[in-house]
Amino acid sequence: MSTRSFRFGVVAALAPTADAWAATARRAEDLGFTNLLVPDTLGTLSPLPALAAAATATTSLRVGPFVLNTPLYAPAAVAHDTVSMDVLTGGRFELGLGAGRPGGERDAEQLGLPFGTPGERVRHLAETIRVVKAALDKRDGESESPLRAVQQPGPPILVAGAGRRLLTLAAREADIVALGVAPQGTEYDLAAKVGELRDVAGDRFDALELSVNLAGVGADLPAWMARQLGGDPAELVRRGSAAILTGTPAEMADTLLRRRDALGISYVSVNGMFMEEFAPVVERLAGR
Repeated sequence: MSTRSFRFGVVAALAPTADAWAATARRAEDLGFTNLLVPDTLGTLSPLPALAAAATATTSLRVGPFVLNTPLYAPAAVAHDTVSMDVLTGGRFELGLGAGRPGGERDAEQLGLPFGTPGERVRHLAETIRVVKAALDKRDGESESPLRAVQQPGPPILVAGAGRRLLTLAAREADIVALGVAPQGTEYDLAAKVGELRDVAGDRFDALELSVNLAGVGADLPAWMARQLGGDPAELVRRGSAAILTGTPAEMADTLLRRRDALGISYVSVNGMFMEEFAPVVERLAGR
């Protein structure tokens, strides 16, 4: 297993003003985070406009949706947006795709769009990736659009998944795989998910960048997060949730180093409300 340098992302979704959103992006960049990620829900900022604004406010911060609720988008529209975003961000865009988040059917209903069965959504995601890659592969003169991605052969594609069918697609087509492990999942569950990905990826496993998202940082998480996490935060910490990082900055850094050495997980994102608490860990591991 090759060792990748760490990358760190912040998952943010809301701001009261454009200036506040730009300040969030600049703060993430100043703290050493490499990526700003925006979820795709109707209750938060629309991801692509928010990401374009964040890129304009920063100089090196990479941006991407985490992740597009792909069933709600036509594949050709995603392809066009991908090239456009890569141009507008100066080559700092990463395309995050999913087959439909929990609750995504409510957004589909509000938009008057079909959501589909799990199998239909995975097939739609596969078709979206195919169309995006085909659009990125267009040579000069072969496409009606004059746009050409800055990153070649194109922006990295992240696929988020938990089930075997989705992991198999991610293993075959993605550059980055965001491992879907519930907040109740332990280190054992995380290792099992990596093992499952390794099984379906075969020889391609070492080419994949593995990512996890931390739901919380620190042992004293607010009680109101219970609904978001699916359980009492203190109880999840006690039971060894892999999605909640605890300890001193040195201890948290050691945990991430151990996970990278044992499992190959090098890209770690964190809920934006914990950006400041996690920053000392980012400082310790940046560039390593």
